[in-house]
Amino acid sequence: MIRPNPQGDYPNIDKTAYIDPSAVIIGKVKIGKNVFVAPGAVIRADEPESSISISDNCNIQDRAVIHALGNSSVIIGQNTSLSHGCIVHGPCAIAKECFVGFGSVIFKAKLENGVFVKFMAVVSGVNIPSRRIIPDRAVVDTINKVKLLPAVSEEFRKFSQRVLRANHNLLKGYKEAV
Repeated sequence: MIRPNPQGDYPNIDKTAYIDPSAVIIGKVKIGKNVFVAPGAVIRADEPESSISISDNCNIQDRAVIHALGNSSVIIGQNTSLSHGCIVHGPCAIAKECFVGFGSVIFKAKLENGVFVKFMAVVSGVNIPSRRIIPDRAVVDTINKVKLLPAVSEEFRKFSQRVLRANHNLLKGYKEAV
């Protein structure tokens, strides 16, 4: 379902993107080239003066929720994966080549390039430097916790790249099937 918000703003979706028919996209949402939006994803910029921008080659997986509060934005950088059931809530900025794991929550936060958020983690009210990893079930909500975050290993960087490739292949397969 793709529809305007109460203010009359319609989503702007690049023709190369694939949006599953069960996904919901509302309002001032910009979706770039080769973005894959999986079944059950919800992307809402419906509060006044809210907006969402999803850059090229991203994937928004099943039941992921992206929502921007009024007078805020959510910006997702290119080649980023938002995995199953995660919540990204604005104000929020996620730079390029990031991975947000299953069931994780990102709120009022900024993730720099190449951040890998593992599963069921919470990142709130902080800026995460480039190429850091957030452990499973961690709550990162203070600068002191940010300072303790390790660098992303080659293993997780490669995992993130495999997820991008797999979802890009899904996008191509679904687009060809239509």
